[in-house]
Amino acid sequence: MIRHIKFASIHNFRDVGGYAADDGRSVRWQRLYRADSLGWLAGPDLATFHALKVKTVIDLRHPHEVERNGRVPHTEGLRYHNLPVEGRPWDFSVFDPGLGVPRFLADRYLEVTEDGVPLLREAVETIAEAGNAPVVVHCAVGKDRTGVLTALVLSLAGVAPDDIVADYALTGLATERFIVDWKARHPGALMGPCFGLAPAHAMELFLADMAARHGSLTDYCSDVLKVPAETVARLRAHLLTESISAG
Repeated sequence: MIRHIKFASIHNFRDVGGYAADDGRSVRWQRLYRADSLGWLAGPDLATFHALKVKTVIDLRHPHEVERNGRVPHTEGLRYHNLPVEGRPWDFSVFDPGLGVPRFLADRYLEVTEDGVPLLREAVETIAEAGNAPVVVHCAVGKDRTGVLTALVLSLAGVAPDDIVADYALTGLATERFIVDWKARHPGALMGPCFGLAPAHAMELFLADMAARHGSLTDYCSDVLKVPAETVARLRAHLLTESISAG
């Protein structure tokens, strides 16, 4: 199956399928996608997007980002949810070059888990209730807010931490193209030291910090997000193959 879906105007659209779950099943292909901003979809890219038969889009950007850069084009039957899970702007004054990009990013991801509780819960519930139709989760670059939510969802699906880290780090394959386009679209705009970067160690640190704070990502989902077991069961039914041999 194809993990990276090619578009002309976006660069980090990929399928989250294929990862093994802890019960012998695996994440279905063509069921959950993660992406950078779908506001850039136009022309031939729209035909590519429509061919994926996506029925639900979860946009994790702030409303002002949506207003400035656009949202996924309105399409009949497409359910759009704007869930800005990031509660505070990034403070680059606390960036410590000695600790590097991974530590800075992991700390920002922890902030999302603190500030975005009700919207993260809604996002998980939305994916669980999507039935058999594909879902896309996205933000601006498709790595930070999208990375946190994808990590939570994959953990609930029973995917191992190493695969969650590997999936996160795949953003690195799109970083160069994304930066070129971003500079062209935002001439003169400043970019922070972490812009476009998704080092694997950032997700490793985040997972370790969440384990220290909550026991695991799944414990965080049950104890903090208050996601009930019934919702987790529906999410797994939506995302996982029906049997070991069905993958």
